[in-house]
Amino acid sequence: MGVTYKYFGAPDGATAARVPISMRPEELGGDELGRNGMFTKIKPETMAAMVLTGIEGVPLHRVPPLELVVLHPDYAVVKLPMTVVDPLRGIGEEAVGAAAFIWSTVPDRGGPRDAFNVYQLLHEWQDFSHRLHEAGHQAYCLVWP
Repeated sequence: MGVTYKYFGAPDGATAARVPISMRPEELGGDELGRNGMFTKIKPETMAAMVLTGIEGVPLHRVPPLELVVLHPDYAVVKLPMTVVDPLRGIGEEAVGAAAFIWSTVPDRGGPRDAFNVYQLLHEWQDFSHRLHEAGHQAYCLVWP
């Protein structure tokens, strides 16, 4: 059993804080929490570091911390900085491929990842970034065991 991360969009922190209680996507002005949200085992800190170091070239020690929106005994909600989400909208295939290759060489608890799987993941994130931008939303992550 592990931690699950659900990424979603919301217009503000107050709305994002209500998400774990209601889980109603219509409150978010779309279905970010439904079929367009993203369930993953990838930590928000890892995603932030990957985008900022692998795509933006930011040194790892300069990756900004995540903002805690809600800390509850059963779950937490964190906000990802827009500096993590926005860069994904403007990059092309070459940059996605390069970032996927870099990430695939970094071992994590499960060992190095396959570059193609990382490439697909980054494309999912890129699509998610576009949906958030179009809706005028910020990126949040619901974390629960």
